[in-house]
Amino acid sequence: MNVLVIGSGAREHALCRSLSLDPAVTALHCAPGNAGIGEVAELHQVDALDGKAVSALAVALGAELVVVGPEAPLVAGVADAVREVGIPVFGPSKEAAQLEGSKAFAKDVMAAAEVPTARSYVCTTPEEAAEALDAFGPPYVVKDDGLAAGKGVVVTDDLEAAAAHAAACERVVIEEFLDGPEVSLFAITDGETVVPLQPAQDFKRALDGDEGPNTGGMGAYSPLPWADAKLVDEVMETVLQPTVDEMRRRGTAFSGLLYAGLAITSRGVRVIEFNARFGDPETQVVLARLKTPLAGVLLAAATGDLADLPALRWSDDAAVTVVVASHNYPDTPRTGDPITGLDEIAAEDAPHAYVLHAGTRRDGEAVVSAGGRVLSVTASGKDLTEARERAYKAVARIGLDGSQHRTDIAAKAAAEA
Repeated sequence: MNVLVIGSGAREHALCRSLSLDPAVTALHCAPGNAGIGEVAELHQVDALDGKAVSALAVALGAELVVVGPEAPLVAGVADAVREVGIPVFGPSKEAAQLEGSKAFAKDVMAAAEVPTARSYVCTTPEEAAEALDAFGPPYVVKDDGLAAGKGVVVTDDLEAAAAHAAACERVVIEEFLDGPEVSLFAITDGETVVPLQPAQDFKRALDGDEGPNTGGMGAYSPLPWADAKLVDEVMETVLQPTVDEMRRRGTAFSGLLYAGLAITSRGVRVIEFNARFGDPETQVVLARLKTPLAGVLLAAATGDLADLPALRWSDDAAVTVVVASHNYPDTPRTGDPITGLDEIAAEDAPHAYVLHAGTRRDGEAVVSAGGRVLSVTASGKDLTEARERAYKAVARIGLDGSQHRTDIAAKAAAEA
């Protein structure tokens, strides 16, 4: 199978790594990719938001499957453009991707499907926002209605900060705060059949102890030893299948990856948000545990054949990923700094630990930083303790001036397991 992956982050590197290990994949391409992806796939320059350019590239490469990784191309309709030229695509249509592209739209779908979620108000004026903030009280949860690269959400006890974030957005969703631990659950769907993956937990705050500003994610782990054994079945029944059914009922069938961000509250499971693609950094740990070859699963979703797929097979091992971010992330990150230690990790820590590139590029023979979240160091082990040890041992080998990473990824879960 000839596969083209669209995107350039750690999520796409994780996808390309899994696809490169699949015997069914005979050719693997990525556009635009990054320095690490170039080691497992042939890279091509393309504007990932230009549907015509992406579809033309797919045709020129003879691609038999296109996987659209990031949310922005999906919301821009890139998957539709590729489908129009007759190539199977893993990723929802522009209309269906509004589940992530508009939090107000997602709330409307959840209401129609009777999916449990936080009570909320959609606000377009400072007066509406002030009224909503007053109605819920602290902690205040203010979400930019549109795409914001994982940084459009403010959770704060500071009323002025909450109001300021609302004022900076054209439209916001203000909702009640949900207590309890958060869980990420991915599901692959062809618009009718829904196949859940293994749950994971990520760490959104920049600093240890869940302090500091929200980020795109500083690490993740799977499995969740503290989670109820029936959690996946419950979420399938109350969240994932009803949402997919409601989207189909509306005439905007959702096929691809449906990501449910969940809070396990004192009143039960509640949906925090939906994403229309694999989440980063959870993808890194979930795919590290998937034993079923990936390409056939993605193709089945793209062609409507998921019901015929055998049950997915999973490793019993645990996986942990630690994000190494650049100086000053998540504000204005410094870029262009050389990265060292990558060859040492490949030589000393593989196959139990490896590096997935996010914000990197090649500068001659060197690899340099090119974004806020630079690398994801992913490791597996017999349990979370061993996976953590291997991940942090590899992180210690990395040289990147001014870099930062959390030291407590999966620490609590490992200690309590």
